[in-house]
Amino acid sequence: MLVSGAGSNLAALLAARSDPAFSARVVGVLSDDPGAGGLDVARAAGVATAVVRLADFPDRAAWDVALAEAVGVFSPTLVVSAGFMRILGPSFLTRFGGRVINTHPALLPAFPGAHGVRDALAYGVRVTGCTVHVVDEGIDTGPIIAQRAVEVLDDDDEASLHERIKTVERALVVDVVGRVARGDLTVEGRRVRLG
Repeated sequence: MLVSGAGSNLAALLAARSDPAFSARVVGVLSDDPGAGGLDVARAAGVATAVVRLADFPDRAAWDVALAEAVGVFSPTLVVSAGFMRILGPSFLTRFGGRVINTHPALLPAFPGAHGVRDALAYGVRVTGCTVHVVDEGIDTGPIIAQRAVEVLDDDDEASLHERIKTVERALVVDVVGRVARGDLTVEGRRVRLG
C-alpha cells in the first residue's frame, strides 16, 4: 500500500482483516514521507514499512524505479494507492500496471487532481463523492472500478465535506480490495470487472 498521509484507508483495510470473508492482507506499506502517519499505523499493526523519498534521487525517473523496486520486495498482487500524493511513472506502471488502484475524493472524471473536494465545492455541485480507479499514466484518468456519492450540504466547507467523503471512501476501498482478493480485476478498455 502507498500512503503519504495519516493512513485512514490503511487503518480501515487492517481492521477488515478480522472478517474472514475479506480475504486480503496488507503485505507492506510504503511512503514518500518519513513522517506520514500511515507508517505508524502500519508499524502498530506489525506490517513492514519502507520510505522512498523523492528528494533522495536525482530525478523523478530514478525515484520511480526505486519505488517500483521497493514495492517489488513485497511481491504484491495488488498495489493500493490511498492518499499517496505522487504520480506513479512509467517504470512503476510497466512493472505493476493493471494491478494498481487509487482512491480519489470526487466522482471522476469530474474534478481530478489534488484538490477534488475544493474544486467540487467551488463549482457548486450538489453531489460529489469518491472513486476507486485503476491507475494509468494520467492524473486520475484510469478506468473506474467503483464510485459512491456524497451529498454536498448547504453549510459544507472543504474540511467538513472531505471528512464525510473519507468515511464513504474507507468503506469503498475495503469493499473493492476485498472483492479483488476474492476474484479477479479485469480491465477491458475503460470497463472494469471484479470477479
